[in-house]
Amino acid sequence: MTRPLLIAPSILAADFARLGDEVRAIDDGGADWIHIDVMDGHFVPNISFGFPIIEAIRPVTRKLFDVHLMVAPVDRYLEAFAKAGADSITVHAEAGPHLDRSLQIIRSLGKKAGVSLNPATPVSVLNHVLDRLDMVLVMTVNPGFGGQAFIPAMLDKIAEVRDMVRGRNIDIEVDGGVTRANAADVARAGANVLVAGSAIFKAKSYAEEIRAIRTAATSIAV
Repeated sequence: MTRPLLIAPSILAADFARLGDEVRAIDDGGADWIHIDVMDGHFVPNISFGFPIIEAIRPVTRKLFDVHLMVAPVDRYLEAFAKAGADSITVHAEAGPHLDRSLQIIRSLGKKAGVSLNPATPVSVLNHVLDRLDMVLVMTVNPGFGGQAFIPAMLDKIAEVRDMVRGRNIDIEVDGGVTRANAADVARAGANVLVAGSAIFKAKSYAEEIRAIRTAATSIAV
């Protein structure tokens, strides 16, 4: 099953003082999804923003809100993020003892459900939840901060996930250090949703950078 190639700029790298304008700019620039990294200062060593911010920027775009929760415990907040405007909610496999329950809750809220794996987390944790998944997010940096360098060893992990979900209606997303220079490698390994933060928001032209990443990723046969 061939999945569409999607670019999801991460607003963690945006200018927070003008966040609405930044979201409009990446929307106009060709973003497919808007990736929203929520950090709690507990599960990861940083704090970003919560559901009031998501609610505030929801009217700015009709693009899918791809909400990545780096939060523990997470279940108590899922409904609030759904109501704030999340279309897809991804939780970390490492963030709680009841991954299956978390995914059930997300699905019951009418949202797409994803699981994120930290670099040291084995793909095998997905074995018994595949039927509840719409997406697997492979972290290609250790979560908590933007602007980190891509971990090359994660290419093998992406390929492992690809083999695991083959034939299923599941997207493979990659988050961390994605640029036009490594987009082809990431797509070749099996990812079809590329999250890019600093690479896009530090570029002179968001549209040009989104286009460059997309061109690099689609230059190979996925």
